[in-house]
Amino acid sequence: MSKNPVTLCLWYDKDAEEAANFYAATFPDSKVGATHRAPGDNPSGKEGDVLTVDFTVLGISCIGLNGGPTFKHSEAFSFQVHTDTQEETDRLWNAIVGNGGEESMCGWCRDKWGLSWQITPRVLTDVMTMPDKAAAKRAFDAMMTMKKIDIAAIEAAIRGETVDAA
Repeated sequence: MSKNPVTLCLWYDKDAEEAANFYAATFPDSKVGATHRAPGDNPSGKEGDVLTVDFTVLGISCIGLNGGPTFKHSEAFSFQVHTDTQEETDRLWNAIVGNGGEESMCGWCRDKWGLSWQITPRVLTDVMTMPDKAAAKRAFDAMMTMKKIDIAAIEAAIRGETVDAA
């Protein structure tokens, strides 16, 4: 486990190990660490079942807890992943959605375990901090029509051009 004083604990029904392996295979600077088994029967499983999995996703120390079906993930917590290219945006989005996840709006999607992800091209976050508020509004308005973010359409909106989003 990391020496970092903060570790995100993510609650899963029973698939923490599968989720950790998916994140490690999908996101850069991600890996699976130790797997810990239950020393005895508990409300969410039996002795010997995977109880927790240490993992890192995008450099963030996490522990996946197989806690049973009581608590579910919600959009109140999400990972925001900044991307630099459409290819990177597409790869991450398609990996999450294509592995049993689901699309939402404005760059948000949810993985098959219910965890929310914001796949956000840097051009979109950068324009929001520019002094040109009209460009920011055009980019924001374009984003509001999208599921997966289309960088070319955002860049066109910044320039004041109209392009249909993919």
